[in-house]
Amino acid sequence: MEPQARPRRVTIVDVARHAQVSTTAVSKVLRNAYGASPEMRAKVRRAIDELGYRPNAGARGLRGQTYTIGVMLPDIRNPFFPEILDGVTGSLEDTEYQVLLGPGCNGEKAEARVTEAMIDRGMDGLVLIAPVSSRAHLERVAAAVPTVVVGRHGSSPVYDTVVDDDVEGAALVVAHLAGLGHRRIAHIEHHETDPTRLAEMPNARRSDGYRQAMRAHGLAEYIDVVSTSYTQEGGYRGARELLARPLRPTAVFAGADIVAMGVLEAVAEAGLSVPGDISVAGYDNTTFAALGLISLTSVDQAGHEIGRNAARLLLDRIADRRRPSAQVRLSPTLAPRRTTAPPPE
Repeated sequence: MEPQARPRRVTIVDVARHAQVSTTAVSKVLRNAYGASPEMRAKVRRAIDELGYRPNAGARGLRGQTYTIGVMLPDIRNPFFPEILDGVTGSLEDTEYQVLLGPGCNGEKAEARVTEAMIDRGMDGLVLIAPVSSRAHLERVAAAVPTVVVGRHGSSPVYDTVVDDDVEGAALVVAHLAGLGHRRIAHIEHHETDPTRLAEMPNARRSDGYRQAMRAHGLAEYIDVVSTSYTQEGGYRGARELLARPLRPTAVFAGADIVAMGVLEAVAEAGLSVPGDISVAGYDNTTFAALGLISLTSVDQAGHEIGRNAARLLLDRIADRRRPSAQVRLSPTLAPRRTTAPPPE
């Protein structure tokens, strides 16, 4: 049998003929440029839908824009990051921009490969979520392509940032637990040694916030921090260490919901109950935190709103590369649920 010929790609000329307008008019509609009337836009959009026209990204890239946005996620297993992604994609759904994802794998080398690949492919802008790369690398990326950095505190003249007030979020957890009567409140943090990341990363800010809040509530002598990782395994290992203390804590503040999942596992394995024997609180208010069987007390940092702001700042940066950099800081709230209660008698 003769191999079937590939169907011919629909072109801008086909769209113009179908809509009975000029190719210049179609181009204006595709670029959302000035000079196309609402009636013309409707005709062209109808022709595009009927013919199934898709712009050639390579050709558009040669003209200066590919209408693609790259989003780097550090860990695709962390259920909080899709919340941010939803905010980004939701804000772009009425534009021509398409979001493409790249895994950063929580490492500087992997992040560099992803960001360089996105730049090489002519993406119009990048959203980097909780990158661990050096400030110098982030600024090199931002010098090459419009960039918004999510989850890194501090500021830069060349990229915009969106963050949660992580110190305040930690303070909300400590205030909640102290208000219930807890004194031995422990914290599981993500291990960090790099000086810049200690100053800028959300995990380090939450740990600082925990310490500050414990002192503010007169609980400095009960400060107890275990350093593992922001993973379920990290939460499990941290909880095992805390439960082995001669005087175990009555409450654990896990630095992320995914960490709290590991804590719940370790507590159950030890034959203890939550919150009867030990209270547990997380951070991120991910979808599973609200599930009835889990009902995890958690800090809501509005991931969707973070993503929405990141998309807005990026479109502004794409439109004007020379504008001053912007920093958005969102205020968290606490979502109390069944994993926290007064300590046992």
